[in-house]
Amino acid sequence: MAERRIGLIMNGVTGRMGMNQHLIRSIAAIRADGGVKLANGDMIMPDPVIVGRNKAKLEALAKAHDISRVSTDLDACLADPKDEIFFDAATTQMRAGLLRKAIAAGKHIYCEKPTADNLADALDVAKLAKAAGIKNGVVQDKLFLPGLRKLKMVIESGFLGRICSVKGEFGYWVFEGDLQPAQRPSWNYKKAEGGGIILDMLCHWRYVLDNLFGNVEAVSCLGAVHIPERIGEDGKPYKADADDAAYATFQLEGGTIAHINSSWVTRVRRDDLVTFQVDGTHGSAICGLQKCWTQSRVATPKPVWNPDQPQTIDFFAGWQEVPTTTDFPNGFRVQWEEFLRHVAGERADYPWDLMAGARGVQLAEAGLKSWAERRWIDLPKLDG
Repeated sequence: MAERRIGLIMNGVTGRMGMNQHLIRSIAAIRADGGVKLANGDMIMPDPVIVGRNKAKLEALAKAHDISRVSTDLDACLADPKDEIFFDAATTQMRAGLLRKAIAAGKHIYCEKPTADNLADALDVAKLAKAAGIKNGVVQDKLFLPGLRKLKMVIESGFLGRICSVKGEFGYWVFEGDLQPAQRPSWNYKKAEGGGIILDMLCHWRYVLDNLFGNVEAVSCLGAVHIPERIGEDGKPYKADADDAAYATFQLEGGTIAHINSSWVTRVRRDDLVTFQVDGTHGSAICGLQKCWTQSRVATPKPVWNPDQPQTIDFFAGWQEVPTTTDFPNGFRVQWEEFLRHVAGERADYPWDLMAGARGVQLAEAGLKSWAERRWIDLPKLDG
């Protein structure tokens, strides 16, 4: 059994998502477990250098997670031939420029979504990567969630019959910063800093819809700024001018209609922070992050509308939970492992690439245009 070292440049992992999901729960966890095993028995050992502006913060983070390399010089890291992969989880506005530099340096690319804040840049980096012949991937973590994996199994079994509709509810109350500290950084609510729930979440919904239910062909989206002022990290109020909620309807290839509400201004009274209900001719399913329930055609109750009498049917009782029959590791880690196998040459196909990321940006851009122009927007198929 041989060990293959793969050097990777990790940019932007001092932030919440980059640190928790990508550094600690993915790369550091993979290293602690001895690497990623290949089919021939060899092991891939990722060797990260974490990059940022604050050297003391980087060194403390590296020490806490048994990482030996840090740097405040991204250009020097990109020039180092011993590191093969560039990963970025920093700000969306800078991402396309950083990806171009990494591609020019011959690095394989793995990054958070959105891949850019506009479709032209997202397509450009995808085409540059293809022309350079480098391997590339974009985080599409929700496809690896236990709840959605169980839902996918239900769909593929034929249990639902023909799918008629998908209804999604995502979000929770993000505190304004006065009564309680906000759970999300302030840039999320500032247009000038690339904030807004449409750009953030419609990229997610594109790959969820495309991979589970059918390609998105058109969108009608209404955004809103429900909370126009919030309190920043410095304790001072700021103008929150980026959309904090979006109400979107999607037409999918094959005739399925999907509607997803995304909101940081909603209080949760449902099974999870995100739920998807899928209604088909033969049955229905609903899933959250971890669990999934189904109801068959023959188990569907027959309610009668009578607003003058208390409801006698327990609508929750008629659903059956899909059992957990396998382990479901952290979804971010699973996708990291698949990308490392791709770079190592074990996996030739890798569908979650920069062009898939561009399709997410396409939907977000179309959603913003739909809101601005108050109309349906068709989504043409993208080259590649």
